[in-house]
Amino acid sequence: MLRVSDYPEDDELVVCTVKHVKNYGAFVNLDEYDDKEGFIHVRDVATGWVKYIRDYVREGQKIVCKVLSIDPSKGHIDLSLKQVNDHQKREKIQQWKNEKKAEKLLEIIAAKMKKKPEALLEDGLHSVIEKYGGLYPVFELAALDMKTFKKEAGKKKWVEAIIGTAKENIQPPEVEITATMELLCPDPLGVIHIRNALLENSASERAEISIKYVGAPKYRIEISAMDYKIAEDELKKIFNGISDSLEQHEGKARLIRE
Repeated sequence: MLRVSDYPEDDELVVCTVKHVKNYGAFVNLDEYDDKEGFIHVRDVATGWVKYIRDYVREGQKIVCKVLSIDPSKGHIDLSLKQVNDHQKREKIQQWKNEKKAEKLLEIIAAKMKKKPEALLEDGLHSVIEKYGGLYPVFELAALDMKTFKKEAGKKKWVEAIIGTAKENIQPPEVEITATMELLCPDPLGVIHIRNALLENSASERAEISIKYVGAPKYRIEISAMDYKIAEDELKKIFNGISDSLEQHEGKARLIRE
């Protein structure tokens, strides 16, 4: 796995493979950290008294644990299995699978460029990975927001290759927010001013925008983006632009959140 550090952080969730199970606990390898060894004490395996530890963990099993403490000088990593709920487990496993997929894609890109993945990392890709917390988020960024990705990556030979591969293989997650806008303009040409305000302020390079007429004076706006922050920022920018345009003709706009 591509990492931004040699050891996990306290409270981080990590994917592990169970190697040895004893009555007093289980020894595991941390899949994302060069198979560094971690230990789950029996008290941290499950809530309540654990009579048979193998009812909860077994050799070869993939599990998700929470990091309790780390001592790099001794190579000790203490973990907890009981502090990870089902939702966290599913989310972490999916993130781990996504990173594995991204690494395969990077290997393909490097092979086409007749380089090793490490060469691309050393050529500036690692700093982008570090900023976005993983290789898969970098591919997501390249697929959804090419302009920002190019700005972050700079003028590197691998930029276009990653963009092309990302668009073909990565389906970025999307969130959607909706709201209703009440648009009023008393000017004799009010309908035209409203139409122009909508046309001039409904474009975005970071999100998909849909504005539909509901019935005077209401318009429904739907915004799909990579995350809620982008969606909220675009909603604010679009509404403020429409509002400013209407105010030039003594009109006004009101946003109603759903």
